[in-house]
Amino acid sequence: MKRYTITVNGNAYDVTVDEADGSAPAVAAAPAPKKAAPAKKAAAPAGAQGNASVNAPMNGTIVDVKVKVGDKVTNGTVIAVLEAMKMENDIVSDRDGVVASINVTKGEAVETGAVVATLNA
Repeated sequence: MKRYTITVNGNAYDVTVDEADGSAPAVAAAPAPKKAAPAKKAAAPAGAQGNASVNAPMNGTIVDVKVKVGDKVTNGTVIAVLEAMKMENDIVSDRDGVVASINVTKGEAVETGAVVATLNA
């Protein structure tokens, strides 16, 4: 047996360590897990006439609707503003098109994936 004094956070501890006889099996470290390939982003769903929906990315409350039916929008145009966890998040178009419908109103609570608006090509 060997005796050691170990100091942890300013406190000294006397410890006694038994010496192993070497009969214990060697332990190998487990290999690191492989990184998963990044998921590919799905394209916006298209309907029969080339319509696409703009969906809420998370649960929250719509605090503003920035467009109206008939407005032309481009990729990145803010469609609405969603408040979640006391932060405002822009819901943006992911393509060019014309607003075919607005499916939410100011003050409305929405869930993840709710259709905020639809766009025509």
